[in-house]
Amino acid sequence: MEKGLQNENLSIVVNSFGGALSSIRDKEGTEYLWQGDKKYWSGQAPVLFPICGSLRGDRAMIGDGKETCMPRHGIVRKKEFVLEKADGEEIVYSIAADESTLAQYPYDFKLSISYRLSGKTIEIKYTVENRGDVVMPCFLGAHPGFNCPLTDDTVYEDYYLEFEQAEDCTAAVNHPDTGLVDRQSRQPFLQGTNRLPLDYKYFAVDAVTLDRLKSRRVRLATEKHNKGIEVDFADFPYLILWSTANKSPFIALEPWSGLSTCTDEGDVFEEKADVSLIEPLGKKEFKLRISIL
Repeated sequence: MEKGLQNENLSIVVNSFGGALSSIRDKEGTEYLWQGDKKYWSGQAPVLFPICGSLRGDRAMIGDGKETCMPRHGIVRKKEFVLEKADGEEIVYSIAADESTLAQYPYDFKLSISYRLSGKTIEIKYTVENRGDVVMPCFLGAHPGFNCPLTDDTVYEDYYLEFEQAEDCTAAVNHPDTGLVDRQSRQPFLQGTNRLPLDYKYFAVDAVTLDRLKSRRVRLATEKHNKGIEVDFADFPYLILWSTANKSPFIALEPWSGLSTCTDEGDVFEEKADVSLIEPLGKKEFKLRISIL
């Protein structure tokens, strides 16, 4: 089931499968969101919960002596969400714990995702509720892929990422064979600049994990025309950049609240860096803004 919103600047479609965006179009009809192609990546903009990335061996100890076992990016991205609201101003989808999720993640949660339009901006709010009687550890991430190129008369290499601030940062080394992140091993990345010309070489091995970024906004743009995307991820400490090694026509800009298990971390879920610990009957919100230029 799909529901849409539109205003004078843009229109969006949100799918009940995964509760995720499936289309972002401007008033000229340009599609900004990657539409999925199994040759490259069949996804579009999955929601990552209660982990971002991977656990070591897909397992970790959690809670009072329990073990969690879940695949990369968690347990909700391939599930049907319930439509709670669609009134022309806001779309809200939600998913709650059930027998199948409890077998993987032993907490009584509810995840609600709200979508609103304001001018040229999509305002997204993720609300994680702990409906149980014990502290609930979790992470949340967004994984939107954007068409690149955006027009038929441009190519991938015509585009660049422009960060909010000039950066001097390195990227953590990823190990795609295990899914782990090595924060102690670093690769040079942005050095005294806020602009990164796109090049598939960055994704020859895996995604780029930016865990020391100062900027909380990033733009996808080109000098060839005025169309582009800006992502404001103030509530997320990490940004992952990803495209596929077979030269896929998209770039994923992924704000995450946490990372895959790192090589210097153990296998206790609650001890992972930047874990959110939500008190019984409490909740935590994460906000994300995606704008067309």
